[in-house]
Amino acid sequence: MTEIFHYSVDADGVATIAWDLPGRSMNVMTLEGLEQLDACIDKALGDEAVKGIVLTSAKADFAGGMDLNILAGMKASAGDDPAKGLFEGVMQMHALLRKLERAGMDPKTNKGGKPVAWACPGTAAGIGLELGLACHRRFVADNPKAKIGLPEIMVGIFPGAGGATRVSRMLGAMASAPFLLEGKMMAPAKVKAAGLVDEIVPADELQAAAKAWVLSAKDADIVKPWDAKGWKMPGGAPYSPQGFETFVGASAMINGKTQGAYPAPKALLAAIYEGAMVDFDTALRIEARWFTNILMNPSSGAMIRSLFLNKEALEKGAVRPAGVPDMRVKKVGILGGGGFMGAGIGYVSAMAGIEVVLLDRDAEAAAKGVGFITGLLDESLKKKRITEDKKAGILGLVSATSDYADLKGCDLVVEAVFEDPGVKATVTKAAQEALGPDAIFASNTSTLPITDLAENYKDPERFIGIHFFSPVHKMMLVEIIKGKKTGDEAVAKALDFVRQIRKTPIVVNDARFFYANRCIIPYINEGTRMVTEGINPALIENAAKQLGMPLGPLQLVDETALDLGQKIAKATKAALGDAYPENPADPLIDWMVAEGRLGRKANAGFYAYDDKGKRQGIWDGLAAKYPLAEEQPDVTEVQHRLAFAQVLEAVRALEDGVLMDIREGDVGAILGWGFMPWSGGPLSWLDILGAGKAVEITDALTEKFGPRFTTPALLREMAQKGETFYGRFDPAAKAAA
Repeated sequence: MTEIFHYSVDADGVATIAWDLPGRSMNVMTLEGLEQLDACIDKALGDEAVKGIVLTSAKADFAGGMDLNILAGMKASAGDDPAKGLFEGVMQMHALLRKLERAGMDPKTNKGGKPVAWACPGTAAGIGLELGLACHRRFVADNPKAKIGLPEIMVGIFPGAGGATRVSRMLGAMASAPFLLEGKMMAPAKVKAAGLVDEIVPADELQAAAKAWVLSAKDADIVKPWDAKGWKMPGGAPYSPQGFETFVGASAMINGKTQGAYPAPKALLAAIYEGAMVDFDTALRIEARWFTNILMNPSSGAMIRSLFLNKEALEKGAVRPAGVPDMRVKKVGILGGGGFMGAGIGYVSAMAGIEVVLLDRDAEAAAKGVGFITGLLDESLKKKRITEDKKAGILGLVSATSDYADLKGCDLVVEAVFEDPGVKATVTKAAQEALGPDAIFASNTSTLPITDLAENYKDPERFIGIHFFSPVHKMMLVEIIKGKKTGDEAVAKALDFVRQIRKTPIVVNDARFFYANRCIIPYINEGTRMVTEGINPALIENAAKQLGMPLGPLQLVDETALDLGQKIAKATKAALGDAYPENPADPLIDWMVAEGRLGRKANAGFYAYDDKGKRQGIWDGLAAKYPLAEEQPDVTEVQHRLAFAQVLEAVRALEDGVLMDIREGDVGAILGWGFMPWSGGPLSWLDILGAGKAVEITDALTEKFGPRFTTPALLREMAQKGETFYGRFDPAAKAAA
């Protein structure tokens, strides 16, 4: 058996249990790890020579949480009665942590237990922190890189190893919200200020401080508040006047933020609410039941698969061409480097330690890119995320120029100029003369076919699309587009670059709008089309948010700018000619642009804005131009139109070979435009819904609203065969088989 937890006892009788999962830079909890930890705790509690325990890590950090591969497989391995099997498995974890917490003390007198200190050297997430919460005193090293928290809610579950119950009882329902309901990972000082950590000590004094406390602790020091007589819930129990207000407020906050689309936050609040009315051990059973409920919900499995397993696989190179050597970027040139997009690419590149050349039409324009990067660094400096030396080092990697000769030595060039084929052709031809034969040239385009743009470059095999999303420093997705002649080295270069800048890549084949915009433009078009039909804009926007979309289609148009949408529509119409599908929303956008309502950037769009740019509701002038229909559709119909406008394009992209891997389809949708994260992505959502039900809905939409909702042949075939997308196309499942 591989040793995961090292057990030792020193001359003073202090047992140290040190977590050190072999072959991993960060500890994660496995089933074998749980068994070994349980055995170590039993050994320490059963040894009369042991006076107390220090739980720590032999690595630089404590733990990254539970291995989500285990959670993903728990349901499948739970037997014929999966809910029962899951519940019993969760209760075993509770029993282990409760054993650590009670530490052998007498159940009646609360005496005779052994003190347990948590000595955390760095980051602790999920069950890593939950283990700390079960200890009697928590020591954390003064580590500037450390982050501590419970991020489970971000992948569709909640802290189910006692975290929900312990944190809410330590802090109260409202004060625990940032940890439990928002999944925030915080610096040790903030966690201490909140009350979840007791002491922050210099890293080289961590073990000594924890051991000293263990040797000096008294019986009263190790009894948790909820195990002592007279304990009351912070903020008031649910049935008290104060507690009633707290829980009503918490419910309103959850529903306000999630619009009821996400199962996990509602289950979490239910576990806290119900648990607050009973004793601690019963509360743990309630937590386990709600946690099981969430694990049984297909949403949690889909979110874990897309936002953890598949995302991690893509980031580690799951779709990287085989046999291509390391292609990491040393020096990148950015054409249009003075613009918002170009400067953003320069910033993330310099942050990754890559030398950056910002090139623009003149020195003044290029210098704006340096100014933008400096501004972002100054923000980080104010928040103490970097030091002055770090800032200087990053800026030292960046140069600004208007001379194409300065691109010499760049092994990658990213063109980020206007979405105009002529402009792109001009800068591509000018840049290639300065580049060596091994350089890769990438176009950051969101709509223009890469194959066409590659005709302007000397070697189309070394030309590729790298589509960043705005703002670059915040958006995690990067869409890599293969032209018809793009070679494997260009793909590998792009993937290695994206990995260097710590973003998530998807690789798609060339087609107009590629994958992301192919799906998001119909969402916008459907929303604006509804306005012309007299459907209440508030109904459109709220229906979208209740689906789980972060922005309604009208707000999304405002954020991305109406004139940009107009330009894309005109360029598409010019390219497609008679094949362009007429959209009644086009005249609406033309009218809005003519009225100067260009969106947020103009403080005027579908929404009205105050002087500070804050939205004030739907613009009154919209109803004057497009009066509301007397009869409004029900919310489900609106949601079906908005959802299937996107989802059908995802299926068609897979059908057409634009999308080569369904994992990229789901991860790309969530990270690229925020598609209903609770669903795991458009293809996961179709699996949850069922292909048969999906076809039933799309056939009805087609009959009522026209051919844009025509059921793809692939989806109809899958419905007839009773297939799922992940059952048929998942590369991970095929590899396992």
